[in-house]
Amino acid sequence: HRDLHSFPTRRSSDLTMIKTTHCKLQFPKDGNTIPEEMLPRMKEDPIFCVSEIEISYSPVVKSSERITITSSADAERVFRKIWGQPIELRECFYALFLNRANKVLGYYLVSVGGITGTVVDPRCVYQAALKASATGILLAHNHPSGNPQPSDADIQITKKLKEAGQLLDINLLDHLILMPEGYTSFADEGML
Repeated sequence: HRDLHSFPTRRSSDLTMIKTTHCKLQFPKDGNTIPEEMLPRMKEDPIFCVSEIEISYSPVVKSSERITITSSADAERVFRKIWGQPIELRECFYALFLNRANKVLGYYLVSVGGITGTVVDPRCVYQAALKASATGILLAHNHPSGNPQPSDADIQITKKLKEAGQLLDINLLDHLILMPEGYTSFADEGML
């Protein structure tokens, strides 16, 4: 039986104490890794069976070489370059992450679906946006059928993603629907 109040506490000392009924373990408050000599004891104690979360973003493009997006046409060109398979094949959903100067920080393949749809989880989109320290997002998905009209589902997910971005101060700048020839821009059509 463990004491439920044995979670990390903040003290004025340099170390945070984690108290269990078996022993007291000290961990650095600054987020440093756990000392190696403690690992065997921790493996035996189930309270320490917790996964570490690692967040990383590794830019490979120099800041001066990043592409600037100034229009939906610019966004379309970038999306078509990064698209992983033929537009006519399966519906996919991508996100481009931008900094305050509208320079592309990177892209993320959110989902790959079937011929008529794909699933988009806003949490996954914004998880990646936060990793990249993005202040703006451009979204794109394709309609293999070539239909330029947004579906009700397209409109609803765009609204949901825009609202989520507003909570995080990450602006949804546009959502493109790519067809084998041409595209539809939510921003250009006044749908954002």
